[in-house]
Amino acid sequence: MNPRDYLFESFLVAVKAADPAHIVPQYLPDPPKGRTLVVGAGKAAAAMALAVENSWPPDAQLDGLVITRYGHKLPTQRIKVIEAGHPIPDKNGLSASQQILAAVKTLESEDLLLCLFSGGGSSLLALPISGISLQDLKDITHQLLCCGANIQEINTVRKHLSAIQGGKLAAACKAPIIALIISDVTGDQPTHIASGPCAPDPTTFSDALAVLDHYSLNAPPSIQQFLHTGKGHQLAETPKPGSSIFTHVENKIIASAHQSLAASANYFQHHHIATLILGDTVTGESREIAKSYAALTKEIRLHPQLLKAPIALLSGGETTVTVKGDGRGGRNAEFLLALLLELNDTKDVYALACDTDGIDGTENNAGALITPDSLIRAKNLGLNAASFLIQNDAYTFFEQLNDLVMTGPTCTNVNDYRAILIL
Repeated sequence: MNPRDYLFESFLVAVKAADPAHIVPQYLPDPPKGRTLVVGAGKAAAAMALAVENSWPPDAQLDGLVITRYGHKLPTQRIKVIEAGHPIPDKNGLSASQQILAAVKTLESEDLLLCLFSGGGSSLLALPISGISLQDLKDITHQLLCCGANIQEINTVRKHLSAIQGGKLAAACKAPIIALIISDVTGDQPTHIASGPCAPDPTTFSDALAVLDHYSLNAPPSIQQFLHTGKGHQLAETPKPGSSIFTHVENKIIASAHQSLAASANYFQHHHIATLILGDTVTGESREIAKSYAALTKEIRLHPQLLKAPIALLSGGETTVTVKGDGRGGRNAEFLLALLLELNDTKDVYALACDTDGIDGTENNAGALITPDSLIRAKNLGLNAASFLIQNDAYTFFEQLNDLVMTGPTCTNVNDYRAILIL
């Protein structure tokens, strides 16, 4: 089999391991005496809702509403699906979030709130606190996404600006809550997935302000004023760990990057290729991570005493990109372009980096591939790889090489998948 095919198939295996159709039914509770309301948000929300419908008893009451990214809608019957803006929130997300909060407040103690959360939920649940406009929320979200902040830092700010995240959805509910969560964050902590609508929030107003200060962000005046007022203890904090609010709440992680990496490792081993999982919690600047991985790859190629080829180096997590150029590209494509430059024509090395949701950043590709001759092919086309990296334009670079990976929306999300195949 062609090494490119091995890499692409291993990615599909990773995605399948997080398929809501197979995972969600295993975690569904029995129907309550009262009604079951399903709410949710994320790139996998529609697929999770469809899985609930397909497994829920037909004679048991079921209704609800979930929000997903544009292009991710599926044909549900009992649970309404609304598409909204991601990664920048929009009015569809605002309207749908208002409907969700209003519906949750109607539940009684004999009912059940079944929540479905996955990556992308933070921007889709776009319900800013009173006094903060949607435009201000868009503004600060854009700045956070471009400054190099990690997802935990971004969500620390978002939780304190939201009327529904940071445990506030749970606070509004009288019924028992079961939240089924597909994790797209390192550490798999419910508080950081969709910004934790039903999870305790250990962060504070001071922490949110510290993020803005650390990255020198120019937050709108309404946001600055709100956070400073909160820091001065003039506003209620988000619900904290140990709060009685969460005595009737159960947050369940049902899929994670580790599960997907393990499935891909089994795939490679089945094809007699050794594997080394480098971790599912990899964070940091994409190009810096690429330098470390290139150094390890070269070490294996030059000194195979301990780790012998063929071997696949697998990792997950979520890298970041500090945007300084004006090109097109996501964090996975940027990682690969930096890796390609660091490897510098190292023989017999192939690599793939993709987001398991099928969307690398804001582009239409899942990620990209590199081969031992990628730099040669680029030079033959007159492409200067280093210049593309400076401009954060990895998408265009790999588009010219015909090495983008296109899957379309996968309707799941356990974050990045990286595989380096050394032959």
